[in-house]
Amino acid sequence: DNRLIFIILEDYYHIIFLMKNTSLRSEDTTLISVLQGHFRGELNLARVKLISLFITALCKVKTINYDRIASGFDAKANKDSSYRRIQRFMASYDFPMKVVSSLIFSLLPEKTNLTLVMDRTNWKFGTKNINILMLGVCYKNVAFPLMFKMLDKRGNSSTGERKELIDRYIKWFGIETINCLLADREFIGEKWIDYLNGKHIRYHIRIRNNFKVYSYQKQGEIPVFWLFNSLRLGELYHYPKIVRMHGQDCYVSGSKTIDRDGRFEFLIVVSYNKPEGSLETYARRWQVETLFRGLKTSGFNIEDTHVTELDRLEKLFSLALIAFVWCYRIGDYIDEVIEKIKVKTHGRRAVSVFKHGLDYLSKFLLSGVNNMNISIYQFLSCT
Repeated sequence: DNRLIFIILEDYYHIIFLMKNTSLRSEDTTLISVLQGHFRGELNLARVKLISLFITALCKVKTINYDRIASGFDAKANKDSSYRRIQRFMASYDFPMKVVSSLIFSLLPEKTNLTLVMDRTNWKFGTKNINILMLGVCYKNVAFPLMFKMLDKRGNSSTGERKELIDRYIKWFGIETINCLLADREFIGEKWIDYLNGKHIRYHIRIRNNFKVYSYQKQGEIPVFWLFNSLRLGELYHYPKIVRMHGQDCYVSGSKTIDRDGRFEFLIVVSYNKPEGSLETYARRWQVETLFRGLKTSGFNIEDTHVTELDRLEKLFSLALIAFVWCYRIGDYIDEVIEKIKVKTHGRRAVSVFKHGLDYLSKFLLSGVNNMNISIYQFLSCT
C-alpha cells in the first residue's frame, strides 16, 4: 500500500545520503563546540567528538541500532571502525548522568516552579526485561527527561529507587525548584508518601478506585470511590475534608470517566495539599508518555537495541535523551515562530512537535538543506 511504499522510499533516501556522507564538517565542528560548553571539565575532546557523531547519526537514521548509527557517522573512517568506536565508548568510558541532566536542565526556559513527573517504561529483548524509571519535568506538550535509573528487574520500582532519583534531583538542582510531582497508580505506598511529606514536596498521584482511606468524618476506612459515587460523568470534585492514607493525612479529588471498554470508572488523585486544580495539574502526566513514544516507535526506536548490560544501556539512553531534547526544541521553534503544525479535524496535530523537529533536523543533517534558515545548533546551546 501507499504507506509501505513511503517507508521504502524513506529508507532508500536515507541510504543514498548516508553513502554520500553529505553532512557538513563545519557544522560538526559547531556541535562539538556547543557540547564542549556543557561538558568542559567533565569529558575530554575525543569523547565530545564521539558523542557529537553519535547524536547526529542517531537523528539521521532514527534508530538506536549500532550498525545503522555507524553508517551515519560523518567521519573518514569506514563503518566497521565507527562501529568499534561506539562499542568502546559504551563498554569502557564514563559518561556521568549528571553532565547529561545538567545539560538538559540548562535548556529549560524556566528553572523554578517546576512540575516533575515520574514514570516507568519497559520492553523485552529475548528473555531480558529492560526497565527504566524516569524523572522528567513538564514542558509544554512533553516531559523533558532529566534523569533515570535502569532497573535490573521486571515490574514496579521500589521506594528506595524512587527516593534515589528525587534525592539526586534535589542535590543537583535544589528542592526549591520543585512545584509538585506527578505520578500514576504504580507510585504509591506508605514509605513513599511519608518520604514526600517529610520533604514537603507537593504531589498529585493517581490511586486505585478501591483504595482504602480513613475518613475522619465517618470514623472508619472506606473505599475511596465512595466519596465520588454521586458525581455525574465528567464532573470534577475536590473532597473538602482531610482523609488518612498510609498513615498520612492528605486530600483526594476525583472525576467520573469512561474506560476504553465503555465502563464507568473514577480518576482519583491524592494530593499533599492545595487539592484545587489537582486534577487539571495531574492531566499533564500524559506528557511523559509523549516522551516515551518519541524514544520508541515515533522517533529513535530504542527497542531496536540488542544491548542488555545496564551500564551500557544507561549511556545509550543518555545520548538518546540529548537528541530528543534537541529535536523537540527545533520542532517547538518551527511551530511557535515559523509555521504552525497543522491540526486535523479530530483536534490533534498532524505530527508531534518532537517528530516535526526530528524530520527537519534529519533532512538538514543528510542533505545540508535548511530552507527555514534555522540556527540549528542554538537549540542545544545554553547561551
